[in-house]
Amino acid sequence: MTPPRAALAVATPGAARRAALRLVRADARTATAMVLLSALAAAAGLAGPWLVGRAVDAVQSGEVWAGNGPETVDRLALGIVACALVQLVLARQARWAAHRFGERTLSRVRERYVERVLALPTGVVERAGVGARGTGDVAVVAATLRDAGPDLFVAAVQALFLLAAVVVVAPPLGACGLVGLVGTWFAVRWYLRRAHAAYLAEGAAASALAEVLTATAAGARTVEALRLQERRIDACDAAIGTGRRARERTLALRSVLFPAVDICHVLPVAAVLLVGGVLVAHGATTLGAVAAAALYLQQLANPLNTILWRVEQLQSSTAAFARVEGLAGAPPPPAPRLAARPGARPVGERVAVRGVHFGYPGHDRDALRGVDLELRPGERIALVGPSGAGKSTLGRLLAGLDAPRTGTVTVGGVPVAGLDRAERRRHIVLVTQEHHVFLGTVRDNLLLAAPAADDDALRAALDCVGCRVDELPDGLDTRLGPDGHRPGGALAQRLALARVVLADPHTVVLDEATALLDPATARSTERALAAALAGRTVVAIAHRLHTAHDADRVAVLQDGRVTELGAHDELIAAGGAYAALWYSWQGHSWQGSPGTAARRAPG
Repeated sequence: MTPPRAALAVATPGAARRAALRLVRADARTATAMVLLSALAAAAGLAGPWLVGRAVDAVQSGEVWAGNGPETVDRLALGIVACALVQLVLARQARWAAHRFGERTLSRVRERYVERVLALPTGVVERAGVGARGTGDVAVVAATLRDAGPDLFVAAVQALFLLAAVVVVAPPLGACGLVGLVGTWFAVRWYLRRAHAAYLAEGAAASALAEVLTATAAGARTVEALRLQERRIDACDAAIGTGRRARERTLALRSVLFPAVDICHVLPVAAVLLVGGVLVAHGATTLGAVAAAALYLQQLANPLNTILWRVEQLQSSTAAFARVEGLAGAPPPPAPRLAARPGARPVGERVAVRGVHFGYPGHDRDALRGVDLELRPGERIALVGPSGAGKSTLGRLLAGLDAPRTGTVTVGGVPVAGLDRAERRRHIVLVTQEHHVFLGTVRDNLLLAAPAADDDALRAALDCVGCRVDELPDGLDTRLGPDGHRPGGALAQRLALARVVLADPHTVVLDEATALLDPATARSTERALAAALAGRTVVAIAHRLHTAHDADRVAVLQDGRVTELGAHDELIAAGGAYAALWYSWQGHSWQGSPGTAARRAPG
């Protein structure tokens, strides 16, 4: 039975904020440098409008026509140029510090994400799926940390300093400018209160659309063979429609925010000029102060535009970060009914299943019901039965990937699921038909199982599973992946089996481990693997019943229960479910009579 998919949690806004603060504290020195440099750059930028105001006052007062008037204006002009250059250098350094902080923080986000995924129970990862969070969501967070975050921070510091400068230069005009900017605050607040949920919905819709499109493209041959085109098109159209509606919602929010902010940019400048003219006429302020205040507010438009341009990306990134950080709140696996004591180590190699019941979340019916099975050290036992009988589920419990709801699965008297991963893998390893080849060389892929193994041991492991090193372009140094040798399904499976040989556990669970090989190659690989695994306990889950024929014992599962257990010849003679499976696989017709079964047993 295939585990059903389940959703992972999304971090709450409070949890996401606390996680962000932890990231800032992790690189506090660079963050401090970013703040100081941004503040100095903003402060240097304030000198230009103030000097312009001084020049205007000098012209208005008639100093220009005095003996030293031209020199005064020249010095002010040089000061403006010098301050602009200083601001340019400081702003560049501030952005460099911000980008450095962003790259370091992104590295921590990715490392923590990988650590959390690897720390999750394999069953949780398989049922929930974390691919979209590890690709799309992390990419969005990366773009924000590299670009939007630094730009947003520098712009925020500049805006704060400009507002303060307006108030200092001319308090009445500063108050007028602040009143004009209140509309911006209301518009942004209105947007932010709605944007987080809207962008979460957009991200979820994008993930669902990607999954539907990927599944349709990957199964194109099946879709065509079963004439499911219209059904898959309808599913894609539904996912596209959901994504379109989610995007239209965020677009509607932006279509309100941006025009409102554009109006709020113009109003403060107009108000300062109008009120400033009245104040100058009454002698309450100078023309230079009005000019400086107007320039400050005009300059304020640039950082505010940057903030509003980046705030959309920030909202999208906040939603993505909440999804990535949601892994911290992933539900723990069900605790085994009999928990392992801290530091407990199995005594012996005997694996025992006692009264096991297990069901997947969201399923009303248990996949396994009352299963009892004991594996004898060194034996080869085959699990057979119809699809959905619970064979793979039992294999997962034997490997400790899931814990039984009731009953126990123990190795050496210790619950398998209660062991830490390193200890568990020293005893039991599960090999499925789905294998992953990591980017790197053949040697790199094999050393994952045995980091201390030398090249002779690696070649011997490959020989055990029927893979000749000299057939590879560069032997053990052959690079695998899009930029190197593209491994087919057969090579991927053989690498996985070679890793089992190198890991050297005493119990191996093979879940259709040679399913992707052609029958002749699969048979030769199984024989080579059987020789390599001699002396170990092997649990083989298979639909090719020659595996069961070669096993010491055969366990037949039906409807989540072990209905038959014994040697191949014994079960054939018994004339039960296994005999029916065997003769059906051999292409013989059989009516179920034990006597007939015995007479019809091949050769």
